[in-house]
Amino acid sequence: MSVVTLGLAAATMLAMALVFSYVLGWANTAFHVEVDPRIDAVSEALPGANCGGCGFIGCGEYAEAVVEGEPVDKCVVGGESCAEDLAQIMGVKIGQSYPARPIVHCGAHLEDRLGRSAYKGESRCAGANLVADVQGCTYGCLGFGDCERACNYDAINVIGGLATVDYEKCVGCGACAKACPRNIITITPFKADRMLAVTCSNKDKGKDVKKVCNIGCLGCGACARISDLFKLEDNLSTINYDAYTPECGLEVLKACEKCPRHRLVFVGKPSPEDIAATAHIEALEVVEPDFKTTVDETEWRG
Repeated sequence: MSVVTLGLAAATMLAMALVFSYVLGWANTAFHVEVDPRIDAVSEALPGANCGGCGFIGCGEYAEAVVEGEPVDKCVVGGESCAEDLAQIMGVKIGQSYPARPIVHCGAHLEDRLGRSAYKGESRCAGANLVADVQGCTYGCLGFGDCERACNYDAINVIGGLATVDYEKCVGCGACAKACPRNIITITPFKADRMLAVTCSNKDKGKDVKKVCNIGCLGCGACARISDLFKLEDNLSTINYDAYTPECGLEVLKACEKCPRHRLVFVGKPSPEDIAATAHIEALEVVEPDFKTTVDETEWRG
């Protein structure tokens, strides 16, 4: 190969390199998209759990949404301190917020459920929920552990056939609620370390409830007659959580005591003072694990 040929090849390659460099430089300028530096700052402040509890696919998407105006207090894993960091980055103020935690609106263990049949299908709630007569109650916990498998924090376990929350570990990501095919797990703002809940989901009439469960809500209305905090909806007692405060006090305790099936249960992390204050009330459950109800996921239920 002659020197002239090599020179032409080298010159051609150099010319092509210059042309491509120019084109790439032009494209970089022409198609450049400015990225708000606050997105990176918000991403750094988020815990990186990518749990979806904020309603977005991951922390990156939530960071972009925050910069676009989404509230800064939606990270359930990061909690209040994370919200404060995001508020500082965005230059906004945050109002009072409460940690979101799950409530299982069913209190029936296996021995409390009537009309159970032998189930030989896949041991998953999603599959069992499609089968008729798995258990008499068509509203309650199926107990096959879909919620347990969905939780990345080992904060919910099936004990005695019932989904049970460990509030010491729970971060309120909502994975358990999404996994439950019967929607009996609701994510509720906890205005105190422990909250009152109706641990039943059965909307049938009292006589029909008695046929399928030893402890289900009868829809008698005793709680509603004592306090306006309670209301019967479709034969099931519900709690108005918008009006609920830790100071609801004596009326709430009386309602708990009057419930013939003891389905008004305090759930969460009771303090020694809480336990002492309710020690005289017979059959009032004060438990660290919690129970839940068949309701729409976006609706606060009792």
